[in-house]
Amino acid sequence: MLLDAPGRPLRGATIPDPRPGPGQVLLQVRACGVCRTDLHVTDGELPNPKLPLVLGHEIVGTITHQGTGAGRFEIGRRVGVPWLGWTCGECVYCRSGRENLCDRARLTGYQLDGGYAELAVADERFCFPIPDAYDDVQAAPLLCAGLIGYRALVAAGDGRRLGIFGFGAAAHLITPVARLQSRQV
Repeated sequence: MLLDAPGRPLRGATIPDPRPGPGQVLLQVRACGVCRTDLHVTDGELPNPKLPLVLGHEIVGTITHQGTGAGRFEIGRRVGVPWLGWTCGECVYCRSGRENLCDRARLTGYQLDGGYAELAVADERFCFPIPDAYDDVQAAPLLCAGLIGYRALVAAGDGRRLGIFGFGAAAHLITPVARLQSRQV
């Protein structure tokens, strides 16, 4: 499904199969969640998306090919791809484990084509192995809301009382984890 311009409906299209570049993997998409951010991009509330654009950043797929230098995962491995799709690896944020703040970051389903397609490419550095305990549909929201919630929980430190503002998917997913850790939510 392609977005040709903000404010327009997505359209079904046949496009050339993507090819993995250096450090990238090609995925057969098995599932891709719909996040509110996808709707913000579609509605034009986030400026300057790559156009035309394949949306979707909660991708679960199976690796079918590897680009030059890729080898972190074997062919056939099921992985997930999140919103953060590429970073420079050189700036102070990348070097300190805070890649999400990289000024040159590229985002899946916004500046990089995403998972509303049969095939997708992804930088293997930003792929996560998906445990067999999760089916594809269960795993997809963990690649956005799950990661955001978990990052917030870790940032909260070991405090016993946790306040969550709003109650979107990130809060919905992380609240049971916090309770399992005996935190008051």
